[in-house]
Amino acid sequence: MAQIPLVPFLRPRPPTRRRLAGALAACLALGWAGIAQAGDTRSGAAEADTPPTRVVSLNLCTDQLAMMMAGPDQLVSVSYLASDPRSSVMHEEARQYPVNQGQAEEVFLLDPDLVVAGSYSKRQAVAMLRRLGFRVEQFSPASSFDDIRANVRRMGALLGRERQANQLIADFDARLDAVRDARQGQRPVRAIVHGSNNYTSGRHTLVQEVLEAAGMRNVADELGYSGLARLPLELMVMAEPDAIISGNRFTSPALAQEDFRHPALDAFAHVDRTQVGDYYWICGTPATVRAVELLSQTHQTLAATDQEPGA
Repeated sequence: MAQIPLVPFLRPRPPTRRRLAGALAACLALGWAGIAQAGDTRSGAAEADTPPTRVVSLNLCTDQLAMMMAGPDQLVSVSYLASDPRSSVMHEEARQYPVNQGQAEEVFLLDPDLVVAGSYSKRQAVAMLRRLGFRVEQFSPASSFDDIRANVRRMGALLGRERQANQLIADFDARLDAVRDARQGQRPVRAIVHGSNNYTSGRHTLVQEVLEAAGMRNVADELGYSGLARLPLELMVMAEPDAIISGNRFTSPALAQEDFRHPALDAFAHVDRTQVGDYYWICGTPATVRAVELLSQTHQTLAATDQEPGA
C-alpha cells in the first residue's frame, strides 16, 4: 500500500534555537527551584567566622593567591590556566588540584562554600552562582605593589589564613628592600617593555612599578603612554632605550610575534635584551618580586658598564 504523505501543516516542525534555549531555561528553572530556599542558608553559612573548607577558584590570579595560602585540602579546584607554564608562575603546584573551566554547572557540583574569581572574567558564571546562593568574592587585577599587598591580605582573611598572608607580605617587602639597597647610588637605566603585537606598558601599571623598583625608567612613560598600549617600532627606535625587555616567546610561529624579527630592531644590536617571564606580572602576586630581582641584575650590569674606564 502506498504511503500517504503527511499533510504539510501536520508535519513535525524542527525545534528552533530559540525554542531549545527556552526549553533549557525552563528545565534549569525547574531543576534549581528546589535549592532557591536553601540559597540563603548556604550564603549565610559562608559568611560565618568559620574558615571555608571547600574553596573553588575561577581565575588565574586568584588561583595563585589561593595556592600560596590555602590550608591542606581547603582548595578543591583551580582554573585550567593555573597549570599553563606560559601564564602561571605556580604551574607545577597547580597539578595537584582538579581544574575547572569556570562554568557554573561544574562549580555547582563541587558544592563549594567559597568561590573566588576575577572582576572581569566569567561574569555569567559568577552571576548564576550568586543567584544559586553561593558566596563569590571577586578580586580586581593588581596594578601596583599596594594592590598586591591588599589582595594578599584579603585572600588571607577569606581563607582564615591571616598569618600566612602577613608572612608573604613581609617576605615580599624584604626582597624589595634588598633590591633597593643594592642599587643605591647607581643611575637609572632607561628601559622599555616590548611585547607581542608591539604592546608596551606605560604609567599606572604594575610593569611601571616593577621597572622603577629595579632602578629603571620606563621609556613608555617618557613617551606619554599610560596603561597597556601599542607602541610603533619607529618611536621605540628613536627613543634609544638602554634595555629592551621582552616576555616569553611562543614555541610555534605566531603573527603576534613577527615584529620581534622586524629589520628595524637591527638598530638595537648593541642594546641589552632581557627576557622576563610574562607569568611574573600577568598577575600581581608576591611572586612579582622575582621580576624586580631579574631586572635589577640587568640594571646593575648596565650601570657597572657605565663606570668602567673608557665606557
